[in-house]
Amino acid sequence: MPPASTGYTLQVHGAIDGVAASDWDALLARQPCPTPFMRHAYLAALQASGSATTRTGWTAHCFTLTHGDGLAAACMLYRKTHSRGEYVFDWSWADAYARHGLHYYPKAVVAVPFTPVPGTRLLAQDAAARRALMQALLAWCERQGCSSLHLLFAADDDLAVATDAGLMLRHTVQFHWHNQHPEGARTYTGFDDFLAALSQGKRKKIRQERRRVAQAGVRFRVLRGRQITTDDWDFFYRCYENTYHEHGNPPYLTRDFFTRMAATLPEPWVLFVAERAGTPIACSLIAVDTPTTCGTDPDDLQGGSAYGRYWGALEHVDCLHFEACYYQPIAWCIAHGVQRFEGGAQGEHKLARALLPTQASSAHWLAHPAFARAVASFLEDEATAVARYEAALQAHSPLRHRD
Repeated sequence: MPPASTGYTLQVHGAIDGVAASDWDALLARQPCPTPFMRHAYLAALQASGSATTRTGWTAHCFTLTHGDGLAAACMLYRKTHSRGEYVFDWSWADAYARHGLHYYPKAVVAVPFTPVPGTRLLAQDAAARRALMQALLAWCERQGCSSLHLLFAADDDLAVATDAGLMLRHTVQFHWHNQHPEGARTYTGFDDFLAALSQGKRKKIRQERRRVAQAGVRFRVLRGRQITTDDWDFFYRCYENTYHEHGNPPYLTRDFFTRMAATLPEPWVLFVAERAGTPIACSLIAVDTPTTCGTDPDDLQGGSAYGRYWGALEHVDCLHFEACYYQPIAWCIAHGVQRFEGGAQGEHKLARALLPTQASSAHWLAHPAFARAVASFLEDEATAVARYEAALQAHSPLRHRD
């Protein structure tokens, strides 16, 4: 807990609703790396819809530091009883604890549930408030007997304060597309201009894949925000749910979560619906930056970012996944001046579609000294391996200037 001399007052709420949405979102807008997934409405919907709750292994704690009458810092911490839905994999750490007769769970996670999108996690009005919030989290974890604290997919400012507090860094590789022509300081003028920037082999492959989808009679409808009707959301959820069931898992998010998004935070969502003979057969969903992150006009996305989220299909069409999840969103981003499209966690196949490797980082604290030393050694070796992996991927960039 921050000492009284700092002038901050700490409160820990059982839900983000303990903070006014206007206060939370105003503080978020001041951060260096805000995303739609840190909006008050998004985080509130995760809990209220039953998606991220104690029942599902995500017990929410909303930390706030106030200074006078103002909100100086805030974050969401989840007390976890498993490691699902995080995308920074620590199953081996939990197994090592168990083999030594120790409990790894509960642990504490500062993250956006089910959302491997890098961004600010510790909202703060300045560096001093961010440091105080970090110290408050560590002190709380020690008092609660948590085995560990994990700050996942965090922004550089968060990682810096975490490192200063003694947390260990862990790195992974994601794949992001950039609206930046490799032969000049300009954005792409269209999808053909983007293709022209690729090596001949990659360009030919993408054209073949798109041709197969078109020859199968598939066409796309693109809907944004309040254009997405209840029927559209129902169809999307059928596809989303089907994808999880095909992999033998229940979906993380409930249908009610998306009902709440349609009602309280519709602006970020863009839905690509694949249809054949007028019947929807598949769809993909992305989120885009809104006025909170890139201006005051919701239609002005110049320089903003897009985030690939979910996809699903009720019929098999060759190459439809690539069209729905990459080519349609990239074409949409080019048309709307979006600067970056994040393809999400994992997937080397994204490299061939010009989503290039990008490092994403997290920070970790373990209460047990011996395990902390062992994990520190592991992370040092892992970081070397990840750096080599990223370098190897960069060497196989599909961009033409690398030919």
